[in-house]
Amino acid sequence: MTDTARPRQGRQAGRAERLVLFGADRPLRLECGRTLTDVPVVFERFGPPDASGADTVFVCHALTGDAHVTRHRPTDAPGWWESMVGPGRPIDTDRFQVVCANVLGGCSGTLGPAPADRDAVGEPFPQVTVADMVAVHRELLRRLGIGRLHAVVGGSLGGMQALEWLLRHPYDARRYGLIATSAQLTTDNLAFNAIGRAAIRSDPRFLDGGYRHGEGPDAGLGIARMIGHLTYMSGDSLQAKFARDRARPPHPAPGTPATAGVPAWGPFSVERYLEYQAEKLVARFDANSYLCLTSAMDLFDAFATPYEQVAEAAPDIRLFSFASDRLYGVEHSRHIVDRLAKAGAHAAHFHEDTSGAGHDAFLMEVPGYLDAVARWLAGPLPEETRVAPAACPFDLSPHPGPGQGHRAAQESP
Repeated sequence: MTDTARPRQGRQAGRAERLVLFGADRPLRLECGRTLTDVPVVFERFGPPDASGADTVFVCHALTGDAHVTRHRPTDAPGWWESMVGPGRPIDTDRFQVVCANVLGGCSGTLGPAPADRDAVGEPFPQVTVADMVAVHRELLRRLGIGRLHAVVGGSLGGMQALEWLLRHPYDARRYGLIATSAQLTTDNLAFNAIGRAAIRSDPRFLDGGYRHGEGPDAGLGIARMIGHLTYMSGDSLQAKFARDRARPPHPAPGTPATAGVPAWGPFSVERYLEYQAEKLVARFDANSYLCLTSAMDLFDAFATPYEQVAEAAPDIRLFSFASDRLYGVEHSRHIVDRLAKAGAHAAHFHEDTSGAGHDAFLMEVPGYLDAVARWLAGPLPEETRVAPAACPFDLSPHPGPGQGHRAAQESP
């Protein structure tokens, strides 16, 4: 694609920034085999500038997140992870520079399958993988001149990006934080995503993905969100919040009999809540991006290619899980710890068992978990992590040739 918009030059304090990456002489080679050039990427930076990277934390966002991880100033719109990132928070923006970029395939400014990008890319939009997302993050850091990072941290889909980064490019950061995430979705996980996609496809306005801006499959996307949101909460949290409380259903549409909606709309508060969550997402997200990113999650298989270099690099790896998480519960984190251990890489695991909030606990004020993250990020590094061996110098540039910057087998000796 060709993007004629001029990228902003220099740091724009307190706002989203935009760069166009991967010129014709340095294309982005996707795992699916297609290439992209002139890829716009929107990102935000918080905290003190840090060109060395030693005090920089890269935050990878989850499925429907974006680069606005926290506020730049008190008058800003709230960010999506204010419990974790900000002044005095575990990822302390008084100490760390924080970088967060919208992922490839999303709909918040970085190239994706939304109608606004369709003419530039051509149809269909290519299959995107978690490795492709990481390749774009790495190229962004290269362009910004940021060196070896203090940490890469992410939850859920963000944790998958952090895990992919760790396995394929372990020297890029001194620490990797994997929160409420998975190395490979279970059949149960795949089934929930399949239902969400079926809901979008069944909407007459989907048009095989060819809908125009403002005319998308809102009903289908809303149902997909309702299904997904159920997996983000625990059964106990739903029971505690709503039980069998009742709430008035929406008024029937103009011109319909007053009784028309009675059997069609349940009388319970939990239904109104899920409808509200659907409306919120539809107002800010794109259906094609939802399909693109959930497909990337489904295809993710972190340990499918060699990853022995992790043991040699010996970064400080920490996993965080929640007992009430029914999406990516403790067994997902234990699987990652076990696979890393078999390759000679040690990973510590903090398991939180007091919050009943479910998967979304990673976004919330859960004191024990937040304190554990803060202690980990501020603590001393293991001796073997502090300096990369001369035989494997730190380099954020993608590798040349097929699979550059991705999970090509030749990158993992």
